[in-house]
Amino acid sequence: MEQSLAIEAFSTLGHPGRLAVFRLLMRFAPQAVRPTEIAQALNLKPNTLSHHLGDLAAVGLIRAERQGRSLLYSVDLAAAEGLVGYLVMDCLRARPDILPLTGRDMERAMPHPPYNVLFLCSGNSARSIFAEAILRQADPVHFTAYSAGTAPGAAVNPFALELLARNGLSTEGLRSKSQSEFQRDAAPKMDFVFTVCDTAAAEDCAPWVGQPMTAHWGVADPVKAGGTDAEKALAFAEAFAQLYRRIMAFAALPLADLTKISLQHRLDSIGRGDLEKDI
Repeated sequence: MEQSLAIEAFSTLGHPGRLAVFRLLMRFAPQAVRPTEIAQALNLKPNTLSHHLGDLAAVGLIRAERQGRSLLYSVDLAAAEGLVGYLVMDCLRARPDILPLTGRDMERAMPHPPYNVLFLCSGNSARSIFAEAILRQADPVHFTAYSAGTAPGAAVNPFALELLARNGLSTEGLRSKSQSEFQRDAAPKMDFVFTVCDTAAAEDCAPWVGQPMTAHWGVADPVKAGGTDAEKALAFAEAFAQLYRRIMAFAALPLADLTKISLQHRLDSIGRGDLEKDI
């Protein structure tokens, strides 16, 4: 990245509001986000958010795409990579005492299994519970599955438990719990952390110990479905089916043979629904 472009980008990110918007979009990357969702997550007025989005787009850090009548925003990952590369390679001269991980280290494959996998949603009552139960049964040899919530409820949703039992998945030990349980010193260190709802992805939580691989696999919240019991059950079944396809695609990945960069691309594509590329 040219110095002039880097100066403009750093200057733009120097504003707390613009930095907050960029950080939120980065947590959803490479997926795009609606302005209304950004404003709600950051408690910003629409006109203020519009200015921030315009400034970030003007320096090339984010881009807009139209879907129907809606305009969605996402991080330009190539621009973000260029900015980081300028900071690391030009400003810091890639000093090993500042950057202990070399390019070769970053290319290494995942360590040997079993892998600890944490699924996060807001209430930890349905979606993340589904994901934990599915992976736990799909491959208990290579994965140890967990789930948690950013604002957990009192108990797992009855519709979720009924659906799991009907599909032959064990519900033993499933409970709603806070992500804080997995941020304690004695907690198992995660190799993967997946957010399965937009609320959890937007949470500004502390970095996970060990820098696990992350991705956003957002699924609509079936708990919010209205209507008859049959209509609610259908919403739960649809959420379960989406997560089942994604988790089976994830479990089929040749993790030991993939570089971290390649693996991140695979995880992102699973979140976008490009499952045929990952099985």
